[in-house]
Amino acid sequence: MRRIAAHSNREVLILMGVLGVLALFSLTVISLSSRAVAGPAANSSAAQYNASTMPAPTTPQAERANFTQTSSDGGLMLRSSDGKGVAASVPAVRLGTDIVADVSGQTARVTVTQAFRNTSDEWMEATYLYPLPENGAVDTLQMVVGDRIFSGKIKPKEEAKQIYEEAKANGQKAGLVEQHRPNMFRNSIANVGPGETVLVQIEFQAPIQQIQGDYSLRMPLVVGPRYVAGTANAGGSLTRAALLAGSSDILAPTAEPDMVAKAGSGLNPVSITVNLDPGFTAQDISSPYHAVNVAGKGEKRTITLKDGAVPANRDFELRWSAGDAAPQLGLFKQAHGTLEYVMATITPPSTEPSDPVVPPREMIFVIDNSGSMAGDSMPAARRSLLYALETLRPQDRFNIIRFDHTMDELFVGAVPATDENIAIGKSFTHGLEADGGTEMLPALQAALSARASETHLRQIIFLTDGSLSNEADMMREITQSRGRSRVFMVGIGSAPNNYLMRRMAEAGRGTFTNVGYGDEAEPQMQRLLDRLSKPIATNLTASVSGGNLDLAPRDLPDLYAGEPLVLLGRTKNLAGTLTVSGTIAGKPWSQQVDLSEASQSDAVAKLWARRRIAEVEAERYSGETSYERADASIEELGMDFHLVTSRTSLIAVDETPSRPDGARLVREELPLLLPAGWDFDQLFGAQLSGAARDVPTRDSEERQQLQLPNTFTGYQLTLAIGLTLLLSGMAGAVWWRRERFAYRTGSNRTGGHGLQLAAH
Repeated sequence: MRRIAAHSNREVLILMGVLGVLALFSLTVISLSSRAVAGPAANSSAAQYNASTMPAPTTPQAERANFTQTSSDGGLMLRSSDGKGVAASVPAVRLGTDIVADVSGQTARVTVTQAFRNTSDEWMEATYLYPLPENGAVDTLQMVVGDRIFSGKIKPKEEAKQIYEEAKANGQKAGLVEQHRPNMFRNSIANVGPGETVLVQIEFQAPIQQIQGDYSLRMPLVVGPRYVAGTANAGGSLTRAALLAGSSDILAPTAEPDMVAKAGSGLNPVSITVNLDPGFTAQDISSPYHAVNVAGKGEKRTITLKDGAVPANRDFELRWSAGDAAPQLGLFKQAHGTLEYVMATITPPSTEPSDPVVPPREMIFVIDNSGSMAGDSMPAARRSLLYALETLRPQDRFNIIRFDHTMDELFVGAVPATDENIAIGKSFTHGLEADGGTEMLPALQAALSARASETHLRQIIFLTDGSLSNEADMMREITQSRGRSRVFMVGIGSAPNNYLMRRMAEAGRGTFTNVGYGDEAEPQMQRLLDRLSKPIATNLTASVSGGNLDLAPRDLPDLYAGEPLVLLGRTKNLAGTLTVSGTIAGKPWSQQVDLSEASQSDAVAKLWARRRIAEVEAERYSGETSYERADASIEELGMDFHLVTSRTSLIAVDETPSRPDGARLVREELPLLLPAGWDFDQLFGAQLSGAARDVPTRDSEERQQLQLPNTFTGYQLTLAIGLTLLLSGMAGAVWWRRERFAYRTGSNRTGGHGLQLAAH
């Protein structure tokens, strides 16, 4: 028998104290790391998967507190002129919008008329943030006051703003059109008198989208609330002022649902008319998101909204098809100044390969489950991803990355598409719920950072509404890190940020589509995945014999099944033969076009300029040119072609003052409707419960940042837990010492024998 005597000494006290200190230190480190910027290295405990081992079980959203996640200090930035985070009062200035689109061939000329009606007894200044097609070219502004019309002039951005402010101060009516993103504009109108209505009319032109024999015109009608990312700069830590500096112009108040109900149909109604003349008899004319009436026969049709004016809370899209009459070539020209411009639309033949086997693919699905996806968008995204998972083959590999203001990777790397792994992916997808902010950059970095397989075609598919502010960071990251990956975008919801979708897809040598609601998920994803699985035209080049041509884009994109190549060029003398060459299904392909056969069009020059501006912006993102040089080029193009750009604005001024001396001017920023299908309470409920937070007005130097809820524990609580453990350890040591002292005193009275444990 062996005796083990329980004794007490100072080592016990030291040990307990050390354990408490270690606990405090560890929790402090965890606290600080949880407040660091979200990064691609963050994986869940379940995501620590090794391809050579059994897959880890999936973890649904409700259990995600067990995940080791990254987080951000970004937030949803809101402001309004009435001092509230959302607009709770019916605005004094009421807005109505009428849109008329004239579709001719492959372009649309669109006139947007906004009526600002002052229902108050004050002199008002009103501003309104609104979207336009991301590839549209705004070139005309007219301000109508009574029976007088004032035409806008293009000016450098700062000069236009100064002219507007001076006119406003002098009591003159003035209208200003500014671009804050290629798809986001702001109209400002100053000195609207009591009971007065002022019309602001802009015009733009945009190309028609074409895939195979299907055509569409999409007109966005509302800007969704934007999440201001906290990782826009290196280091990932931004002050509130720094965040606001790059985002204040894209923010606007959101109309509270109760206020919308009170205002009825009078809050931001829009009416739409499309005069359709595509050059052939259009078939299957439809609008997936609005009921429409179609009038006329033959090649010319008129499409109107069946319900008349409707709320501006979802994108409008008109679709039609050409059937067997789809043209394979479109060629148009226009003279502008001393130069001639040409647009060639060439659709490569749909050639089925002799070997129809699709190479194995490594598909990385990146799904957005941030708060803006709450409502109808999250189910649509889940359905889209679930459908995509069903299309995986045993020879494919896949992974899923989900993000809000944190990020999880389902597996450490791409895994074989076995039935077991796909089942794990489906379970993970079913568990996703929308909450938090939209920190897309860490998820993008994680998707791009994985080493591309030598044997698999690597395709990254994003499913998101794109409601964020740092689009430039996304394009820059793709340009610098894409490697052999190709990036495809699926715009989810009623009002996706298609500027982000298009530019990310272009930078990633991919393409994009939209899923507007749940029932569209399967057919739209099927169309996208079918295109990705079919032969694409690669290594495209364009040359001109017998002349020269300054082409845009300079780097020709890859084409997926059914996509046309759209070339825009300019030259002093349009002549010669344009030859486009490339590879389709592994075989050489080329097509020649006689430039002298181009038809006249009044849209080509400005479309060329808009495309060139997009290229300059892409060069800025990639570091090929400096910000200063890019700004100078964009300003020059805007001035030469009379276009609204990031460096040029349209300004119209009534030279006669109308506001009486001494009459005050009240500024009002008109609220935006929440996009259809979005969940207002999910986005703003936490901030508006009880009393809404006050947000200073636009003119104040700082505005309140309303942060979406984070899932990590606050660092104050973490430190308190650590301190509690330290004190508990010290108290335990003191208790043990007292108990042992009492025990030893008793044992001395009984002969000095301690506790005996027998071990055989």
